[in-house]
Amino acid sequence: MSNKPRYVFDTNTIISAYLFDKSNPGLALLKALEQGELLFSLEVAQKLSEVLRREKFARYLPRKNREEFLRTFIKEAVFVEVTESIQACRDPKDDKFLELAVSGKASQLITGDGDLLALSPFRGIEIVTPKQFLDSLVDFDSIDLG
Repeated sequence: MSNKPRYVFDTNTIISAYLFDKSNPGLALLKALEQGELLFSLEVAQKLSEVLRREKFARYLPRKNREEFLRTFIKEAVFVEVTESIQACRDPKDDKFLELAVSGKASQLITGDGDLLALSPFRGIEIVTPKQFLDSLVDFDSIDLG
């Protein structure tokens, strides 16, 4: 395992980042890729695939582009085998992101989901919005050291 920070993004944040690359989710995903590693599990990949196949996204991008995005995401991210079952979230469908974060030793879980945000920190893992994630980054190039 590398020393880079490790990040988990929930499905909605990944989809928002993909559809609106200049949005806070889009910029957060880009910064996370630059600074660390994105984590995914089989369950998260399956959910992302299912959501991207929904017909409502056809008005934004053709299916071929959505499939390419999924392939690229999986290629860029680090696969983590979930080793622990967690039942802590008000919405049980969100527990898969906690399981991934814990199993993958994530630094942060980035989400806009209030059910997940209410749990921060979870076992030492910060749960933040994309904007909070971006605000927490220090741009060392902009600091004047005199």
